[in-house]
Amino acid sequence: MISVATLKRLAKLKQKKYREAERLFLAEGHTLIEEAPTPPEHLLTDPGAVKRLSTLTTPAGPIAVFPFLDVSAAELLEKRDRVIFLHGVQDPGNVGTIVRAAHAFGAGVTLSTGTADLYNPKTVRATMGSIFHAPIAREVQPLAFLEEAKAGGFTTIAAVPHGGERPASLPGEKLVIVVGAEGGGLPEETISACQRTVTIPALAASLNAAVAASILLYEAYNRVLP
Repeated sequence: MISVATLKRLAKLKQKKYREAERLFLAEGHTLIEEAPTPPEHLLTDPGAVKRLSTLTTPAGPIAVFPFLDVSAAELLEKRDRVIFLHGVQDPGNVGTIVRAAHAFGAGVTLSTGTADLYNPKTVRATMGSIFHAPIAREVQPLAFLEEAKAGGFTTIAAVPHGGERPASLPGEKLVIVVGAEGGGLPEETISACQRTVTIPALAASLNAAVAASILLYEAYNRVLP
């Protein structure tokens, strides 16, 4: 049985500043927890404890506590030949969905400063467990990362709404694909720092960031399929 003091400490993990201080995050629900390759530091199944820690109106329980999983930018570039770089994507659901797509298509994920918190409970839920499988770097400075990637032999490609190459032109080599928030898009300095641009042909004026990233991840994956 978990102590009242421990439960109180773990409940604070719903707030980012306490997650950062403890380097721990909450994962809720059987499906998500079962994706973890290692056991959690805590597993709470008691309905009262689950309700205390859950951020859902109707708790999905159980709730597990895991240590942070993110890696450095350098380690990420060593682990994967394809990387999706999210620049200022602030919706946790979009970020989680993109992490799931990256897992599906064998890519890593980089989150810029100003992007939604990887360990926000909404982000974690949206990954559907892929947070345990896709390597992720966070709080990355865009221009420095792009230079590091280029020095490591990666081609850097900015997703833009107009005027870029078609997704079918993505090369079958080491890639960093940069995607910005829907509406705001990418800053000009970030686009200029990339070697190429890509545009997804669409009838709509713009695409949701998660949709755009998923399409581009699939196209990059398709280049290396046997």
